[in-house]
Amino acid sequence: MARNYDCPVSEATSELSAPERREALKELLTQARGCTRCSELAATRKTVVFGAGNADADLMFVGEAPGASEDEQGLPFVGRAGKLLETLLGEIGLERSEVFITNVLMCRPPGNRDPLPLEIENCQEYLMRKVELIQPIVIGTLGNFSTKLLRGDPTGITRLHGQPEVITLGRRNVRLYPIYHPAAALYTPRMLDTLREDFRRIPELLALGPPGQPDPLESSAAEPAIEPPPPAETDDDPSLDQLGLF
Repeated sequence: MARNYDCPVSEATSELSAPERREALKELLTQARGCTRCSELAATRKTVVFGAGNADADLMFVGEAPGASEDEQGLPFVGRAGKLLETLLGEIGLERSEVFITNVLMCRPPGNRDPLPLEIENCQEYLMRKVELIQPIVIGTLGNFSTKLLRGDPTGITRLHGQPEVITLGRRNVRLYPIYHPAAALYTPRMLDTLREDFRRIPELLALGPPGQPDPLESSAAEPAIEPPPPAETDDDPSLDQLGLF
């Protein structure tokens, strides 16, 4: 299934080295910190929760939106759902530091309400750019919002979980793997067995390697940058180290 997004780039990401992609990811982080596209979220957030983990990860997870703990710490999945995610990763021989974790939204919706359609639209270019720079083999979509967004289809997670497919995001083909959000098992304990079963397939999907990639000439037109960045933060900013982008 093809789901095409135009990702704003200054040059073909496939031509960038790993260090160059990490630097571009840090530049994107600087832009995201100054984003005010969603006026309500910009006014009520404490921090922009950009994402965290290995900038060269083969496995990327995309959740829904930051909660209270994430908004406070500026890191994704640090609450109870995050602890369960780490446990599930450990059961398949992976550590959190080996993957990259992000969300559909980078700012906490007030009262933990659902993301609004306009908020998802405003934030999706940042997500697509992260995918392009990290170049994961597998993207695990955690729950309905990320699954529906990346597939471009309203089919829910109940029907799709545990069923991988190859889709096109921007200029890259990836293996999309819908999974229930770990929070589902916190509210409905019987879901834990389903989560564990779906997680057990991840090593098999990673072992397949990246799917064949589209011809770069078919999607070579560059788009303008997301938005002008705020005053630049230096590379010495300690919060960049916290994101594990090196």
